[in-house]
Amino acid sequence: MEKFKVIIVEDVKLELKGTEEIFRNDIPEAEIIGTAQNEHDLWLLLKENEPDLVLLDLGLGGSTTVGVDICRTLRKRYPQVHVLIFTGEILNEKLWVDVLDAGADGICLKSGELLTKGEVMNVMSGKKMVFNQPILEKILQRFRRSVLDDVKRQESILDYDIDEYDERLLRHLALGYTKDMIANLRSMPFGVKSIEKRQNDLVARLFGEDRTGINATRLVTRAFELHILNIDNLEPDED
Repeated sequence: MEKFKVIIVEDVKLELKGTEEIFRNDIPEAEIIGTAQNEHDLWLLLKENEPDLVLLDLGLGGSTTVGVDICRTLRKRYPQVHVLIFTGEILNEKLWVDVLDAGADGICLKSGELLTKGEVMNVMSGKKMVFNQPILEKILQRFRRSVLDDVKRQESILDYDIDEYDERLLRHLALGYTKDMIANLRSMPFGVKSIEKRQNDLVARLFGEDRTGINATRLVTRAFELHILNIDNLEPDED
């Protein structure tokens, strides 16, 4: 591959030194044309010499969000420049989503195998969603959990004969709606008495014979236990 220019944005000197060593030893095609410890330094560097790749840390100066803002601005001002995130934010998954939405080409976590030539070359060849092994393992864990939860939900829906109105009733009870409020939903064509009957029927199906003292809260808890309800998909219907 032809030579390409790189700017590294990193505010921890020891980590910057380690990153430079990775490029020097493993990625000789890369020419580091500058390093920046903060956003101000980066914009000054970019005025002097435009790189092909910005290797960007997310946490700069104690902030975990400044990297997302930098990435978004880079995409607007320099759309042809590749942006690869190299971050120690190994637990903040929301931050990963934010920076991908901001236009990053990929994310490498500062754990495990760190940054390798493979990720850098994939980004430089135009690939998107480039990740190193540590983040791929986390993504796979989430994907596996999501798939298994969906399977359990489908099994429960079949086993307990849950229809769309049962799910809607349980979901709105979980959101704190009263039976009167649920009866007034356009998507729920039942009166309060019918809703009470449906709730009692759900108690019988979800608890069997042992249903003494089962209130709406316990019913909703049971629905979560059986994966009929999903905490990540708990939104009310439009009134």
